[in-house]
Amino acid sequence: MDPLSSTFSALADPTRRAILARLTGGEATVTELAEPFTMSLPAISKHLKVLEHAGLITRTRTAQWRPCRLEAAPLKEVTDWLAEYRRFWEDSFDRLDDHLRELRKKKDR
Repeated sequence: MDPLSSTFSALADPTRRAILARLTGGEATVTELAEPFTMSLPAISKHLKVLEHAGLITRTRTAQWRPCRLEAAPLKEVTDWLAEYRRFWEDSFDRLDDHLRELRKKKDR
């Protein structure tokens, strides 16, 4: 799977998005990341493996701790990809605004 597809696949799950949101505040252990969820640690670990495979997080080992850290580079790739579509929609809305202005002018005549 290409990197962009891996990123979108990882972001498709709300639990994984919540984990990423938590990591914007800094490193966290698996136990800390699991706290707000009603799922087992092995289930959280599976989510973390998906995020790690997509390059969205890294896990390090310090003694018995395995802190997770957000890696933002794949999110930048998503943002860059979406920017093209944003321009498309902004241009489309600008054309619609122009058209509506023309219609109003015709109506006011």
